[in-house]
Amino acid sequence: MTVVEEGQPGPGDGGGELVTKRGSHVLRYVAIAVGVVVVALIVVLATRPSGDQIEAKIVGRAVPPLTGETLDGETYDIDRYRGDWVVVNFFAEWCTPCRVEHPELVRFDTDHQAADDGVRLVSVVYSDETENVREFFAQEGGDWPVVIGETTGRIALDFGVSGVPESYVVAPDGTVVAKFTGVTQAGLDEVIARYDAPSAEGSGS
Repeated sequence: MTVVEEGQPGPGDGGGELVTKRGSHVLRYVAIAVGVVVVALIVVLATRPSGDQIEAKIVGRAVPPLTGETLDGETYDIDRYRGDWVVVNFFAEWCTPCRVEHPELVRFDTDHQAADDGVRLVSVVYSDETENVREFFAQEGGDWPVVIGETTGRIALDFGVSGVPESYVVAPDGTVVAKFTGVTQAGLDEVIARYDAPSAEGSGS
């Protein structure tokens, strides 16, 4: 009597490759396991909130300290601008979405500087080299304070920044009222106008 063990060729197979019962069971289990993992991953990706849906913990709270050296060698301190609207933009030269939103920030800043309406912009460099940032602004434009140096890591941590671009709108009383993970001029102006509206109506009554 010839016994054919699982995993060994039997008579008449001519030495060809034999898919055995054990092999088929293993393949079936592997396929099931892979399928479960793929389905779980799809569910996680489909149900997790997007960046815009994740509310920053800092929104509704007082703006953290923000001081540091700027590209032009000055010292920036956000407390000097209490009473003004301040948009705090975290960016990096290597960040493609940052490059995409940059023209919007340029228009936003240019218009508000011309109006002299108490709306200001500051950028904080996120994991980038100063010379890269300096070259970027020289080529792409932008005439607002850009905080560089060793303090930027602490600033990003205090704001709860998880990546770039991220921008925070700070009201005149120092409260962070909004977070953006990508900005437009219109979007920033809409937030400022919405929060300014109640005070404007109250002053007219």
